[in-house]
Amino acid sequence: MVAATPAPPIRTARIALFAVFGLNGMLSALWIVHIPAVTQRAGVSHSALGVLILLMAGCAIVGMQAAGPLADRLGSRTLTATAATILSVALIGPGLATSPGTLAIALAAFGFGNGMLDVSMNAQAVHIERAYPRPIMSAFHACFSLGGLLGSLAGAATQRAHWNIHTTLLLSAALGLTLVALCTPRLLPHQPTPTTRTPPDRDPQTAESGTPQQRFSAQATAGAHDTYDAPAESGQQRIGEHNNLGATGASSESEVPAAPDRRALRHSTEGLAAERRAATGTTRKVLVLGAIAFAVLMAEGVAADWSALQLRDRLGVEVGTAALAYGAFSTTMTAGRLVADRVSGRFGRVAVVRWGTVLGAGGFGLIAISGWLPLTLAGWALCGIGLSGAVPQVFTAAGNLGSANSATDMSRVFGLGYVGLLAGPAIIGWLTTVVPLTTAMVVPLIALLLCAWGARVVGTH
Repeated sequence: MVAATPAPPIRTARIALFAVFGLNGMLSALWIVHIPAVTQRAGVSHSALGVLILLMAGCAIVGMQAAGPLADRLGSRTLTATAATILSVALIGPGLATSPGTLAIALAAFGFGNGMLDVSMNAQAVHIERAYPRPIMSAFHACFSLGGLLGSLAGAATQRAHWNIHTTLLLSAALGLTLVALCTPRLLPHQPTPTTRTPPDRDPQTAESGTPQQRFSAQATAGAHDTYDAPAESGQQRIGEHNNLGATGASSESEVPAAPDRRALRHSTEGLAAERRAATGTTRKVLVLGAIAFAVLMAEGVAADWSALQLRDRLGVEVGTAALAYGAFSTTMTAGRLVADRVSGRFGRVAVVRWGTVLGAGGFGLIAISGWLPLTLAGWALCGIGLSGAVPQVFTAAGNLGSANSATDMSRVFGLGYVGLLAGPAIIGWLTTVVPLTTAMVVPLIALLLCAWGARVVGTH
């Protein structure tokens, strides 16, 4: 069977959002590769830098939580453009900072813009994916990884060429603003989720056509005809009833309207109870999805911050060789995201999350027991391929829970996931005071196995 071809505006929106994801990765990488130069210029110590990075992360979480309601109200296209503009301009700040105070302000703005962009561009991605005949979320995240690779290479090249940091960051910001201007008109416009429902015991034809005044008039007329046609004992009684109808639309002595009123009340009560149950179910799913995002991003943060140190600590290799651990992880992570959509389209989101987290747990298990360099590198590569498709599927599920506040739901899942990304490396660092670093890898292993057990939630919406 030939898959349906999306309309040209949908394909154009997809390409435009690819560029936005790539821009986000590039801007983030450009900040990272310039950290040594920025800290030296601002006179910031390593310990102070840790505090500033924590401040930036906190502002990113604030930006994420603000972005959800704003995207639901204004639309993800508008907020994506706004957040990408803030992030592009904020990139200039660290290069201009000359003291810890000014660097703190610059990083706070950068973190806030980054958090807003994370939520808004993923909300737009869910919007586009709904109109697409197959899953495409992982491809967006692959573009983020590719953008990060390009940004790191560009930053390294400009530093080797002894470019002034102001020039590099200013040109990068100008490129970002240009991409925002080109891409924003091509993104999909806001389409708010309908929240109104047809009241019970109302004729659908009447409810769906005409103005509210016309619908009310039609219902009143229908009620009047029903009452007027009922048998009466005398002409005087009919006259009395007819006069009473002119004032109230129904006979004061007739009990015919009472039954529909009771039914309407019962249906209304049942409807409110059903809405409360649906809201409770949505909240529970958001929490479970957030827990999965927390665990997966915790494992990803552990791989990013501790992979090279683990390899050096376990096998005693030189620094250059130890760097291969993160290289193996990031390479398979990017490659996995390029193919995860096809896997999801064939086997479903649940399978991607369940078996992906099992593979990731297997990778950490291999790392924990390996004493051989190729086997350890294979373990980190397995972690990358396993984790590559999980987070995009979780975000897709969060954006398709069926509530009217899908971006808000996604922002909550994002917030919990981001906390995991920050907490994971810190947890491992604390554990190393008690157990060897390699033994501490059991923590992400167990967390990923729990994700595999609860993976079914990503298939319900």
